[in-house]
Amino acid sequence: MSGPGIARRAAFAVLGVLGALVAINVPSLGSDAWPFRTPPISGSGILGPLVRAADGTWDLGVVRTPALLAGVLVTAAVLTGWRAPTWRPWIVGATCLAVILLIAVPATLLQVGLRDNSAPWFHVNDSTYQIELAGDLVRHGHTPYGHDYEGSGLERFYSRNGTVPPASEHPQVALTHFAYFPGTALTAAVWTFVPSPFDDYRVLVLLATIGCFFAVLLFDAPLPWRLAVGSAIAASPLLVRGAWFGTADATSIFALLLAFALVTRSRYVWAAVALAAAILLKQFAVVALPFVVLMLLSRGLARDTWTRAVAAFGVVLVAGFLPFAIADPGALWSDTIGYGAGTYRIVGYGLSALLLNAGIIDDRYGSYPFALFALLIWLPVTAWLVWLVRRSQSDWEAAAGFAVSIFTLLFVARVFQTSYLIWPLTGIAVAALLASRRPAKAV
Repeated sequence: MSGPGIARRAAFAVLGVLGALVAINVPSLGSDAWPFRTPPISGSGILGPLVRAADGTWDLGVVRTPALLAGVLVTAAVLTGWRAPTWRPWIVGATCLAVILLIAVPATLLQVGLRDNSAPWFHVNDSTYQIELAGDLVRHGHTPYGHDYEGSGLERFYSRNGTVPPASEHPQVALTHFAYFPGTALTAAVWTFVPSPFDDYRVLVLLATIGCFFAVLLFDAPLPWRLAVGSAIAASPLLVRGAWFGTADATSIFALLLAFALVTRSRYVWAAVALAAAILLKQFAVVALPFVVLMLLSRGLARDTWTRAVAAFGVVLVAGFLPFAIADPGALWSDTIGYGAGTYRIVGYGLSALLLNAGIIDDRYGSYPFALFALLIWLPVTAWLVWLVRRSQSDWEAAAGFAVSIFTLLFVARVFQTSYLIWPLTGIAVAALLASRRPAKAV
């Protein structure tokens, strides 16, 4: 991270963002963890010291103290460089990275250590646990779609005490559906080769979370903006919680950020590869496709460049989907599309919950016309945004259009988890970053 120094005002603005991230994270970090009832955990292995420091429990003091120390670091940086007219870029960058690590790493490693010293169905989220099971299936040549996860250990997660829960009128649908696109299973299959306890999929999610900072640094934009926006994304409470709690959005967000960044660097083929990887890792990334295409159209690319980019995108996407489509196309479709749209119980604060609370929908397992709402609301909104961005040919408007489109889709969806808000937040952050740069020249 070389180049001319960062002006004092810009450096202080970045440090202000870091201070805000500390203030936002400290009161909430580690809150609302699953209430597991485990046998006493003593703590052994490489993460044993951390587990013992927390007395074998989910200790918020152990989780939040490093984040508070990040605030001390920011304060020390401000005091040290108070009168300096310029700051060395590597010092500001190192401070950003240190704050991200202090906020994100301890909580994740404590969760991993507690799980490693108890049982695989404790101190984990059912989504990442199921992704690990899917990766193990792929590693042994089986498809995770349409698979019966009863007896895998996943069912023990839902009792919170490790026992097999009794039969219910509404059984956990995750035991018969794998709701994630193939990229999660494929990455999990590779991640199983990592030595224990770091083969926990949340460690990969943590690395992707940290990687978001470096992905933003790749943007063609002013360095202070890149440092501030990269820190804001990587240390956002949503991504930080995803790493320790176990929601796996960060891997796709990382790839999506790479796609946007590589477009600004005129690396169009690699941008296409990154976008395909983002889609393979999470369905939501599909919404970014038309807006990335609009960014490419504004650059007037040569035909051979388009051909190579489209081919790269198609090859990656097909390579990820094809083995599972061959194995069981019906299960692939019903698990990834039908599951979230019509099977899972209504949760969150979106339109479905509003209709439920208004009594229009009978219960959380009732019918919800997501396809109709997507057709009548989300699709026209997205088409209108695409038309506006096509007229403006502005990169930042493309990112803003993605933010509005994905929020609209999530709002009308059957399920609107709080963790999903990282998607529109990423679009907003990228829009702000792209608005700070000079307009891209046609090539």
